[in-house]
Amino acid sequence: MKLTILNDLRAVAPAAWDALTARASPFLEWAWLASLEEAGCVGERTGWMPQHLALHDDDGRLVGACPLYVKAHSQGEFVFDHGWAEAAMRAGIRYYPKLLVATPFTPATGVRFLSHPVADRARVRRALATALRELCGNDGYSSVHVNFCLPEEADALEALGYVRRVGYQFQWTNPGWRTFDDYLAALRSKRRNQVRRERRELAAQDVAIATHVGDAIPDELFAPMFDLYRSTVEKFSWGHRYLNAKLFDLLRRRWKRRLAFVVARRRDRIVAGTLNVWKHGVLYGRYWGAFEDIRHLHFNVCYYAAIELALALGVTRFEPGAGGEFKHLRGFDARATTSMHFLGDPRLADAVGRYLVDERRAVAREIGWLDAQTALRRGGGT
Repeated sequence: MKLTILNDLRAVAPAAWDALTARASPFLEWAWLASLEEAGCVGERTGWMPQHLALHDDDGRLVGACPLYVKAHSQGEFVFDHGWAEAAMRAGIRYYPKLLVATPFTPATGVRFLSHPVADRARVRRALATALRELCGNDGYSSVHVNFCLPEEADALEALGYVRRVGYQFQWTNPGWRTFDDYLAALRSKRRNQVRRERRELAAQDVAIATHVGDAIPDELFAPMFDLYRSTVEKFSWGHRYLNAKLFDLLRRRWKRRLAFVVARRRDRIVAGTLNVWKHGVLYGRYWGAFEDIRHLHFNVCYYAAIELALALGVTRFEPGAGGEFKHLRGFDARATTSMHFLGDPRLADAVGRYLVDERRAVAREIGWLDAQTALRRGGGT
């Protein structure tokens, strides 16, 4: 197999790339990654330099790849290593640039080492992971980070000297519910009454919520959805606007089939909305915004309407993104996430490795505590 580096995904035919992503996360598809590049959301200006690895067989067919970025900072990753960078600086070790295998700005678990259905997946994964280590050693990068990867990938990388980092997210899973009332019945009585009250009070404020899915999404919704996204970023001092209007227009033309918009209107005026992505029985909640501050609006748009959408689509898992322990109060339970890391400097690698042992134990304890406090009924209790 021949390894090449791509600094522009448009150098690959969409069909050739997507032949590797049929069962992968939607955020690995050509339309998403190439649109981020074309819109300028990733690139030299933003500190996300595409350097995708591609493997071709002797016939020139693309048989393996991974989305790779040279990072000049640690923003937009959702696996926070700022403390590692500060420790490296104090020790006189250069931390940036580093290599990141991930889907930009997207804390969703999925395949990170793509392979063609006819290729030996283990061989492709090993070739890509080894090449990343070599790049780290030969080209002056401090480290390689593989964020939100699959368990099988984590095990393979661990055998190659990468270290494991564990976190968690709150996710909704459907054990067989058919209706929203089925979901409500599964909640403890206190939480069930809370959800009902929040839905009832929003309706009393003359707010109506509608969902628009795939090709049925009106083109004219994309501009206000970008404005909603921008409104959230601008409300918070820590917000960073990664996306732009050009990306939303590219998604309208290229990727509408993967999208699901939940839109709240008050007297026919859009007041809030959220952009969701779906594929293979998983719904991903991504970007939320509101033009008006209305009580319970966020929970209804981002969670309750999205759960109704998930039930309508036959989705078995809903991942609303990072953070937000208030999700736990509404039946979203903690689920472990995994990332793998290779650090070139042995001093930094040793310090990080020892830190991660303690961190994994702490995360396991926290997940266990959260499971014991679930909002879902256990054993028929209330």
